[in-house]
Amino acid sequence: MCIIIIKQKDKKVKQSTLENSAVINPDGLGIVWLDTYEVTYHDSKDWRELITDRPYIAHFRFATVGKINRENTHPFICGKRTDELLMMNGTIKGLGNDEKTDSRVLAENLGDIPREDWKAELEQHASRFVSINLKKKTFQIYNRNFYTLKDGVWYSKDNVLQDNVVAVYGTLKKGYSNYYRFLGGAKYLGAGETKDKYPLLVKGLPYLVEKKGVGHHVNVDVFKVSDSELANLDSLEGHPRWYTRKQVPILVGKVQYLCWVYFNPKEIGSNDFLHKSFLPQRAVIETPIPVREDKDECTQLSYWDEEYDEKETPICIECFNEIQSDGYGHHHCGSCDAWYTDNEVSLLN
Repeated sequence: MCIIIIKQKDKKVKQSTLENSAVINPDGLGIVWLDTYEVTYHDSKDWRELITDRPYIAHFRFATVGKINRENTHPFICGKRTDELLMMNGTIKGLGNDEKTDSRVLAENLGDIPREDWKAELEQHASRFVSINLKKKTFQIYNRNFYTLKDGVWYSKDNVLQDNVVAVYGTLKKGYSNYYRFLGGAKYLGAGETKDKYPLLVKGLPYLVEKKGVGHHVNVDVFKVSDSELANLDSLEGHPRWYTRKQVPILVGKVQYLCWVYFNPKEIGSNDFLHKSFLPQRAVIETPIPVREDKDECTQLSYWDEEYDEKETPICIECFNEIQSDGYGHHHCGSCDAWYTDNEVSLLN
């Protein structure tokens, strides 16, 4: 994971974005102050240092390789080039060990490479980088196409830009099966209910029908999500073909939010029971698997008619490529740089 934030003097970063950065990436904060090119190191919980008009490049660390300590907090000196520093968001397989992070090893190696070759060296990796020259008081962004530019500020990932508010009522609720895969990194705003009554059907899976005034004030969980997290939810719900995402008022205590909610165009029968809340029997991944009757045995098949294999390689939910273990309790997608914990991967399988 990790996040690099590059802010110029006349730009602003929301306090909520900084707090998200610290919560998601709790293992160290390094700052290069661009008005003086002074470097300071902090705990991630010191994110309020960045509530300032001063320009800076900040790096919040999420430890995947190497110990959590000051020595593994970005930025790193580039070997014998003591005026050059490096920050990285990503991972490079084969670098680092239990003691030293891969980013630190890469920075040390760059000191032995001609400066004009750095761009080619760094951009061969699917990671985000920034190099800083303290003497010339300049910096350079690498793999800029992987960054997100928001209100004039560069972010190496957009998962801290949780500007969309969603209310979920089914398997995405906190602690339920799909929560860990899709909302584990989102900011939880609390449990609430729809301001207006809506019919909630539960027929294996829950379906909220857009018939205002019918049914109950439905129980929901409310989250702030990034654009990419919202896109993943759209994909999961089949928006706009299967479920349709619309904004409705939601109450969390006395606070009202205008939230995105996924509605399904099901018809309500006269004998249908309308629920106030969806309560699954167990929090497991609830992907329905049709059952086919064979002559000798009953075989479970997926929707694509492939045999279900509990030991298959887990697939990234962001780009649908295979993910690999880094050997340190985390799993990485080399295609989109997504990270998962062991617990999340156990749910992906």
